[in-house]
Amino acid sequence: MDLVVDVYGKTKILPKEETYGITYQIRRCVVSIPSNISEGAGRNTDAQFKHFLEIAMGSCNELQTQIELSRRLRYLRDDVANKILDEALQIYNMILAYYNTL
Repeated sequence: MDLVVDVYGKTKILPKEETYGITYQIRRCVVSIPSNISEGAGRNTDAQFKHFLEIAMGSCNELQTQIELSRRLRYLRDDVANKILDEALQIYNMILAYYNTL
């Protein structure tokens, strides 16, 4: 959830013409991470939960791609992009570790 708040704040600086492009895509995938964890936690079986954790990990990967693209397009400074990328990787690793325990 902290990553979502952080990313929403950081994407306010993206160009207005990207509101329905990369900005929307970044926000959609970052919100998907905790949403899928939450939805999976409410399921009845570990297999179902694992499925939603897989989706959350995919959203982490998608977020990293969108942030890297934003950096390459010079929409985000390197330090801002690196902070988000580091957080996304940490979250991915936490999800993966939990996934492996199920």
